[in-house]
Amino acid sequence: MYDQTRAQQPAGQNRTPTERRTPGPEPLLPSAERERVLQRLRHALNTFADTPHDALAEAESAYDEATAQLVSALAARRELLRAAWAEQGTAAAANPAEPAEPADLTSQSDELRHALRQYREITQRLLQL
Repeated sequence: MYDQTRAQQPAGQNRTPTERRTPGPEPLLPSAERERVLQRLRHALNTFADTPHDALAEAESAYDEATAQLVSALAARRELLRAAWAEQGTAAAANPAEPAEPADLTSQSDELRHALRQYREITQRLLQL
């Protein structure tokens, strides 16, 4: 893919490895919540030899917590996405007699396209789990 920013930089400019990478998608769960679940899972793994049943119960509980947090995070993300594109339809329906300006239609189309990209991204991430 063509990188316009990179193409406009002087030829001799050095880049660090982190500057070359594009940022990945935002994590679904905050790092503190992820770390807490991972800590519980590590604890279960470390105590398995001494108390296997307790370790399995701890691992199951960590799994349940992770899935509950993930479902909650996905529901919140969906609400935000839906609110963003639903507002576009509400605004257009509020004034059906007034013709929309071309700039307004372009802006609405861009907002809807952005929401579609976000739905695509999150759905693809879910399918890769």
